Amino acid sequence: MEDIPQPASDVYTVGDRVMIYIDSDDLDSRYHGTVCEVVSVITDDLGTETGRTIDAYSYIIQEVNSGEDLPISFRHRDLVPIKDIH
Repeated sequence: MEDIPQPASDVYTVGDRVMIYIDSDDLDSRYHGTVCEVVSVITDDLGTETGRTIDAYSYIIQEVNSGEDLPISFRHRDLVPIKDIH
């Protein structure tokens, strides 16, 4: 069985490097595997609705290779820390 990378247990901060890890069925699957840097942290009330505090966080990220901000934000669950990638 393949090891599936997991999101960090703590909130990412500006400057953290992450990889987008989303399912091939996701509408934004073209970004899967993209290595990015967090440029902004956004919070909302989703964590209150789900009961999981970490669900309240989403991120504006910038592709490392191009330096371009991606046109959409990603939820915490869609990002994995680079150090955890094998």
